[in-house]
Amino acid sequence: MSPPFRHLWQNWTLGAAEAAARRASDRLRAHAWPAPLPEVLARLREGGHAALIVGGSVRDALLGRSPKGLADVATDLHPDAVATRFSHVAPTGLRHGTVTIITDVGAIECTTFRREGAYSDARRPDRVEFTADPLEDLARRDLTVNAMAWDPDLGTLLDPFDGALDLEQRTLRAVGEPLDRFREDALRPLRVARFTATLAMEPDAALRAALASLAVEGSGYAAEAVAVERVFAEIAALLTAREPSRGFEVLREARLLERWLPELARCRGVPQNRFHAYDVYFHSLYTCDAAPAEKPAVRWAALLHDVGKPDTRVEKHGEGTFYNHQFVGAAMAGRLLDRLRAPAALRDDVVHLVREHMFDYRREWSDAALRRWLRRVGPEHVADLFDLRIADMLGNGLKQGFPAYLDAMRRRIDALLAAEHALEVTDLAVDGRDVMRELAIPPGPAVREALEALLEEVLDDPVRNRREHLLERLRTRAAPASGA
Repeated sequence: MSPPFRHLWQNWTLGAAEAAARRASDRLRAHAWPAPLPEVLARLREGGHAALIVGGSVRDALLGRSPKGLADVATDLHPDAVATRFSHVAPTGLRHGTVTIITDVGAIECTTFRREGAYSDARRPDRVEFTADPLEDLARRDLTVNAMAWDPDLGTLLDPFDGALDLEQRTLRAVGEPLDRFREDALRPLRVARFTATLAMEPDAALRAALASLAVEGSGYAAEAVAVERVFAEIAALLTAREPSRGFEVLREARLLERWLPELARCRGVPQNRFHAYDVYFHSLYTCDAAPAEKPAVRWAALLHDVGKPDTRVEKHGEGTFYNHQFVGAAMAGRLLDRLRAPAALRDDVVHLVREHMFDYRREWSDAALRRWLRRVGPEHVADLFDLRIADMLGNGLKQGFPAYLDAMRRRIDALLAAEHALEVTDLAVDGRDVMRELAIPPGPAVREALEALLEEVLDDPVRNRREHLLERLRTRAAPASGA
């Protein structure tokens, strides 16, 4: 760009940024901040001190998003002084200047204005120095949209890096040199991926270039420094977005997906068949997008439901087949979630959904067959499996619409459950004590085996779930042993 045009461009950008900041200030003045926040800020300001709403709280207010917690605030007060001004606090990060103020309706995280030293471990600054200058505090942040502060008392927006304009233009831009930000904290590329999806924004050219350079030898980026618990938390947050696929694509292009989710990364380029418009990788992403965002287990299962396909693909008549990929994939999903130290309950639910996602309901199924299916998958998982099946079909790219057979299946399931037929041994009209008495056996696996045999009969014909009938069946079972 020639000097005259560069000058015009700079003037236009400056004017656009100032206009965006004015519009942002108007929105922030009109914003309904949570009730305890003005009181907390007023108490922090006593004695002439500064207190501002900062970071994600400002960003989310401008975007009209529900905040995470009540608010984040920053002050020139030292942490110990903050703690003395409130009756209920938690010293969540005193070394780095953070005190959590506990109110009747939630927590407010308060951090002292600070400047930071080098990050030798790519996780935390080696040293933190407190400062009275909020601009120094904003300069240490990762992205411009997170580097704004609002003073509701004065009605003043601090926006030294034009974050308000970036919000309007749906652009993610680093504060300073993006590669330096990634070297400081190796989790930040994951944060960029999360914000790309959750904020529906796009990294700018410089940020994309820095992401692309992370895998280059000598980049100085230390992915191994990231704790897996933090990786899991970022991916879990990413999965709450309307379109998680946007964030996973950022990770793939940065070659970070193969580091943290290699099972998913290796699905890229694996062809399928005429029932799918996409390869396994993109089908998995779009299935994840289509799954209910409010159901974490279903979102994870949608993302991982086909990770077993690369290992089971067989070419037949020019098309891919993937026999038993659900069982291979369930084992892989379990190992992946164990590696990320996911909660055990979530892991178990996801593994179960992946293993059972290939159910093949037909109208010809007998009631007994449907009861056996319900017993295997668990009635509590039926809604999630239906959601996963719908997302799976939406994610194949063929626009086939809602799978109508699920509605018929749902009606039959509702009828079976309303009839309260036995699906578990605990639903039987006899119990383990009856088995031990009638068979004259001690506690052990044989008791469970006898109950399972009775349940199989009852699944075939629920009328058999009568105490006298089941006791007679136990006596018949015991008879050969008595005559031996």
